Amino acid sequence: MGSKEPSKTDRRVQRTRRTLRESLIALILERGWDRISVQDICDRADVGRSTFYLHFADKEELLVGGFADLRRMLRADRAAVAGPAPQPFRFVLGMLEHARENHRLFLALVGKRSGQLVLQRFRELVLDLIREDLARLPGKGQAQDMRVHFVGGAFLELLTWWLEARNPLEPAELERIFLQMALPALRTVQS
Repeated sequence: MGSKEPSKTDRRVQRTRRTLRESLIALILERGWDRISVQDICDRADVGRSTFYLHFADKEELLVGGFADLRRMLRADRAAVAGPAPQPFRFVLGMLEHARENHRLFLALVGKRSGQLVLQRFRELVLDLIREDLARLPGKGQAQDMRVHFVGGAFLELLTWWLEARNPLEPAELERIFLQMALPALRTVQS
């Protein structure tokens, strides 16, 4: 009896969290981040404020929770294909494929209606992924930090361009082009 209840609860919790995230994304696309309240999210998700606050402290935590899920998914994908010496930027293809499959979601994250906080949080996610990838390479300190920010900025701009222009490039082709441009940057700054 006790073993079945947690899975039902887990599914209910997952469903509620997913509904709240989907509501948040829809509202960002309609109104922009800055014009959304917790009550708006609750109304769209058809849940009470108390239910929302059982799961999240505020709308930013709801957003960041989605980024944490994305990060776990990208790292799991990378771990599945990583060899003994994983290549930097292994997350790129997974991010691009996910962006294509979830075009509306990614437009909400990097598009014109995302809001400064959303862009900042997404940027932090990308920079953290790059920083982790580059930690295994030679170079530390300021030189490494410059590489992280240079490559991160380039990736974010390329991703935004690709999504907003609805460019027909396949994710694998865009990854190839990105790597062609980004990998030389790892050799240019000496620590």
